[in-house]
Amino acid sequence: MSAPRHLQAGRLAVEIHPDRAALGRVAGRAVARHLRELLARQGSARVIFACAPSQDEFLAALIAASRSAELGFDWAGVTAFHMDDYVGFAADHPQSFRRYLRAHLLDHVAVGAFHPLPAELPPAVACARYAALLAAAPIDLICLGIGENGHLAFNDPPVADFADPVSVKVVALDDACRRQQVNDGCFPTLADVPTHALTLTLPVFRDARRLSAHVPGPRKAAAVRATLHDPRGTACPATLLRDHPDATLYIDEAAAADLR
Repeated sequence: MSAPRHLQAGRLAVEIHPDRAALGRVAGRAVARHLRELLARQGSARVIFACAPSQDEFLAALIAASRSAELGFDWAGVTAFHMDDYVGFAADHPQSFRRYLRAHLLDHVAVGAFHPLPAELPPAVACARYAALLAAAPIDLICLGIGENGHLAFNDPPVADFADPVSVKVVALDDACRRQQVNDGCFPTLADVPTHALTLTLPVFRDARRLSAHVPGPRKAAAVRATLHDPRGTACPATLLRDHPDATLYIDEAAAADLR
């Protein structure tokens, strides 16, 4: 298998891997190594996870690495969060992001605590409760993706704010974001995709101690190019990654197709 290529965009380290399987494997092992070291040093870790098909290979690799002799660690020290969900969705809704995270991670490892975003509650209540949980201590790591429109979580360009005064808010989803949910196979038609969601805001990503972004596939190529080359700003919220002091972007050759 060919070796990965390495780039730098501002402070952001970029690794280009041959395919999404290799991307997931390398990123999963890197995050496992980081969590192992973090838990050995401070005894606990607060981690936010993205919930999307783009994370499937990464999460599978992270689970496998966490059970290995080389990189294994005890998940009991990990407190897990997620970054968004659709307004009104219960935890067992087929498209709930809480359900995704349970199927792809939490049913396979025994974390010390999981704090679900309670999207079925009145939005103001859900936002306030989750904001308080996030503020209780620093976030050590966010495992994230980038949307086809350059969003982080559900901070689409029309609603993104690099200086957002709140850490959790309700947003209207733009058409590009909603179309991505159909492209990903999460909903059969655009009409089935909810119009509003709860999301962590951009300062949560800015202030987290470490970011690990996993972005495979040809539909992400334009967003990856914008992330690395466009002016920093809300037209591509993911340009925030270029200023973070400890962030790595893992992409595959398909997602790198538009890079100069």
